[in-house]
Amino acid sequence: MTCFSRSTETPPRVLKGVMRVGILAKGLLLRGDRNVELILLTAKKPTITLLKNIAKNLPKELQTFSEDQYEVQAHPEEANIVIFSSKEPKMQVTISLTSPLMREDSASEKDKQAGGEAAEKGVAEEEEPADLLDKRKCLENLASLRHAKWFQARANGLQSCVIIIRVLRDLCQRVPTWEKMPGWAIELLVEKVISSASGPLSPGEAMRRVLESISTGILLPDGPGLKDPCEKDTTDTLDTMMLQAREDITASAQHALRLLAFRQIHKVLGMESLPASKASARNRKRRRDGTEATEGEGEGKKDKKEDSESA
Repeated sequence: MTCFSRSTETPPRVLKGVMRVGILAKGLLLRGDRNVELILLTAKKPTITLLKNIAKNLPKELQTFSEDQYEVQAHPEEANIVIFSSKEPKMQVTISLTSPLMREDSASEKDKQAGGEAAEKGVAEEEEPADLLDKRKCLENLASLRHAKWFQARANGLQSCVIIIRVLRDLCQRVPTWEKMPGWAIELLVEKVISSASGPLSPGEAMRRVLESISTGILLPDGPGLKDPCEKDTTDTLDTMMLQAREDITASAQHALRLLAFRQIHKVLGMESLPASKASARNRKRRRDGTEATEGEGEGKKDKKEDSESA
């Protein structure tokens, strides 16, 4: 008797997983932030067909765990899917597609251009689909994933680091001069400045140290720059900044540093000045009207009084 067994092997998963990136993954959300980002990793290079299929099935899946209505839009040219909530506060979730194979393909192209031995072997490759998503967008999504992993490994556990990055993000939103400062460059700068200190820093000390580093010209073209630790090739994260923007931010940091020196940090933070504590007021009054004085001080005052009377 012959037995025919059906194949129980499941096909390989096309979607490998979803990970948080950007301000959501790094804990840098501020009041008013309504847009968060996710990265969807695929086993093969993502295509326009795959993106549209995911966008088509998403509304049905969203209904299984929420009664709220959501609007789903597919943007193949941006290699992402955007979900909008219908209720207040209206949130926006951007799901970007990418695959590690996109970076490997980019590395192999560089080998071919350089005439590497690996390219000369001529390994047979499968034909790529005609509707692949934009390669540049997919590589940017992979970079965002590396940035999130770096942040969790280096910045999250560093005292005062996340706080100062949040303060600078708020500064970039309030002050037009700081708008041109890339967010990734801010994170690298703050981590570099705080980690180079001899010991843990309070938020005030860390803020002063960061402003001092910017004031000395670290952003200027003849400065050391900020190397991207998540890239194999040497990449300066400040390359996208114009010269005028670098000079303006440097001057603004110098002005902010002067405000800190004169105890006017509230102007830098965009808030009202805090009232003086009662304890400090009592201490100041005690120093002015206190009768406890050293012998030398008492004799000096007495001599001055006698001189004025004799005159």
